[in-house]
Amino acid sequence: MKATAAVTAERAAFRYPGKASAVGPFDLQVRPGELHLLCGASGCGKSTLARMLCGTIPHLYRGRLDGRVIVGGRRSEETPLWQLSTQIGLVSQNPAAQLLTSTVRDEIVFGLENLGLDRAEIDDRVEAALGEFGLRSFAERDPRSLSGGEQQKLIVAALAARRPRTLVLDEPLSMLDGASAARLVGALDRLRSAGSAVVAFEHRDGAFSQLAGVTRHSLSEPAGDPQPLPELPTRVPAFHLSAERVCVELGGQPVLRDVDFSFAGGQVWAVIGANGEGKTTLLRTLAGLQRHSGRIDGRGSGSTSPPRLGLCFQNPDRQLFNPTVRQEILFGCPEPDQRFYDRVVALLGLTPYQDTPPLLLSEGEKKRLALAILLMRPGLSGICLDEPTLGQDEGHRRLLGGVVRRLASAGYLCVIATHDLQWAAEWADHVLVLQGGRAVAAPNSESIIQPAELEQPAGLLLPEAPVCPCPAQSLSH
Repeated sequence: MKATAAVTAERAAFRYPGKASAVGPFDLQVRPGELHLLCGASGCGKSTLARMLCGTIPHLYRGRLDGRVIVGGRRSEETPLWQLSTQIGLVSQNPAAQLLTSTVRDEIVFGLENLGLDRAEIDDRVEAALGEFGLRSFAERDPRSLSGGEQQKLIVAALAARRPRTLVLDEPLSMLDGASAARLVGALDRLRSAGSAVVAFEHRDGAFSQLAGVTRHSLSEPAGDPQPLPELPTRVPAFHLSAERVCVELGGQPVLRDVDFSFAGGQVWAVIGANGEGKTTLLRTLAGLQRHSGRIDGRGSGSTSPPRLGLCFQNPDRQLFNPTVRQEILFGCPEPDQRFYDRVVALLGLTPYQDTPPLLLSEGEKKRLALAILLMRPGLSGICLDEPTLGQDEGHRRLLGGVVRRLASAGYLCVIATHDLQWAAEWADHVLVLQGGRAVAAPNSESIIQPAELEQPAGLLLPEAPVCPCPAQSLSH
């Protein structure tokens, strides 16, 4: 006899305010001891379904819920959220929004204290979670000082320590390096074996391929081929950007140590490395947002000022503040090229959302919105993208590759921090590997997609030939 379902969605659909159509309907039934993997194109409703399953829809989001969701035998809309939280936990796409305390240890303790456990049981579960998720060395750090991937592991650890009947995870691998992703998938499998129901929404579904008994669902058809990128209004004059002995400290701890590099306009660089190695810090430094020691010089740009690089944050919520997508893209553009604007929003799949509040978009759509903002900015010599494939389906990953190649062909410098090693191998010209806060090398371009190779430091990887045969040729007019 099969166990009673831990969570069930029956024709569940949700219409956000101002939307003509609802997201869904969805049908799903998950029993204890099952692991369900749900995939689908960016914007197909994965995050909305995750919110419905855990009850934050309808309790925390305005709109209309149709159908029904049953959690632990209770209808979600009729059950207070605090009661639902004793049965089910959610790991959102934005882990920083779930952080509450001042240390990693206290973040795990907080949820356990809310369960009313005794101190000995709390201490045992905290130590087990710190070890299981590789967080013991961070136990006394402020969670907000961690990298995005480390924050992601922390939120999963805090919820797993509660031993919920059901755990819902929205893109849990999106910010993790290969080794951390494999470790997290193993931890989820052990939770499932211990009797928890696990529901994971994930684009990196290959990480689950070694697990037996995973039930897979597709929420949408695969995206089609992207359309060509419109011509850029201007071409960037040739320039070089070099750095010598760049160092950055955060919270008294060294993050970047004597980093040297030489970038040039027209190049696509991938910055790779394990979680917490300084990738985001390097991009912030290049964009002029981070204090540093050492020297960064630009030359040959035809200007007395250094080249300007724009930055798309790993968490796009931090740079979105206007009431609509259209106003967000055109903010600071007093005389925009309307034709170019129309083509950019069409290219990035944002045309239907021009009057939508940006924070209501999916994470993948927010990433594309942040890129559209940069494409409309005059005077930039290059762009820095922090984990741009996060939340993107395969079609939009290809689109991003075409965009950066087209930008490079127009003279822009593109620097991309990423854990998506397959994407880096396909679209980047050069690779900068960070390890221990220093620039190290991989022996050849094939090592980009072999995370184990990154364990062996060498020098700085500067391939003589591009990794890919300049696919931008097929995207040019």
